Amino acid sequence: MTRPCGVTVILPDAPARAGVDVRGGGPGTRETDTLALGGLISHVHAVVLSGGSVYGLAAADAVCAALGQRREGYVVSADPAVPVSPIVPSAILFDNANGGDKAWGPEPPFARLGRDALEAASRDCREGSVGAGFGATAGIYRGGFGMASERAGDVTVWAMIAANPVGSPFLPGTDVPYAWHLERDGEFGGLAPAPAYRWSEPTDTKFSASLQPGQSTVIGVIATDAALTASQLKRLAVMAQDGLALAVQPSHTPLDGDTLFALSVGDRPCDTPLALCLLGHAAARATARALTRGVIKSI
Repeated sequence: MTRPCGVTVILPDAPARAGVDVRGGGPGTRETDTLALGGLISHVHAVVLSGGSVYGLAAADAVCAALGQRREGYVVSADPAVPVSPIVPSAILFDNANGGDKAWGPEPPFARLGRDALEAASRDCREGSVGAGFGATAGIYRGGFGMASERAGDVTVWAMIAANPVGSPFLPGTDVPYAWHLERDGEFGGLAPAPAYRWSEPTDTKFSASLQPGQSTVIGVIATDAALTASQLKRLAVMAQDGLALAVQPSHTPLDGDTLFALSVGDRPCDTPLALCLLGHAAARATARALTRGVIKSI
């Protein structure tokens, strides 16, 4: 029988300065404390997004082991006999109630899926029911994995989102995305609410469909070619979370585990509060579009 779950590995070309923001009430994460401001570690070697709830955290363990075998990691000692320590933060979403055979016994599939995702890492990325979004649901709809980019002056920000929220991505009673006003190049099908549209209580969220708490979460990575400090990356992740509220209602609930990582993978200047403000605004738009794209490309 099939097991609708998957893993996505974000693999920067070089260790990347990173930050994180955890906003949902039911998160499942690995190495997020490592990225706290004032800590020893400033760069990560990969980020892993996984389905499988707590079992999915094993995917990051496998990626860590594989990178360590390559000697890619934080160097603790110059002695080659001392293993390096790959820094591999991770977040998981709950997709264990979506059918299929989950009786995996003492060896859940996520370590293997993590290794497979690492080996398959490339610049040719797909969207929809793939990777960490393979078994996801968004409200009562299929969720998915989506990507989008936005510009803030000379700086670019990319969002890579696995969408599995409690809330619905569509305006109540319609097939119009909440984020319709952010659409680029017809990516959402060009839909817009009717002029006389009025909001009504939704019936397509997970709790309105009587699903159980904890079967949710939006996780993702925000990357930018701006040279950001740890403090700036924290703010970027915080502002990017606004994109969830633009694309899903409700969002950041006690039943979600919404977690976004932010990576700095370039050297473009972003050295004023205004520049960071504009970049964070762009990150929120990219997050909203990536989430919506992941759902639409899965339906």
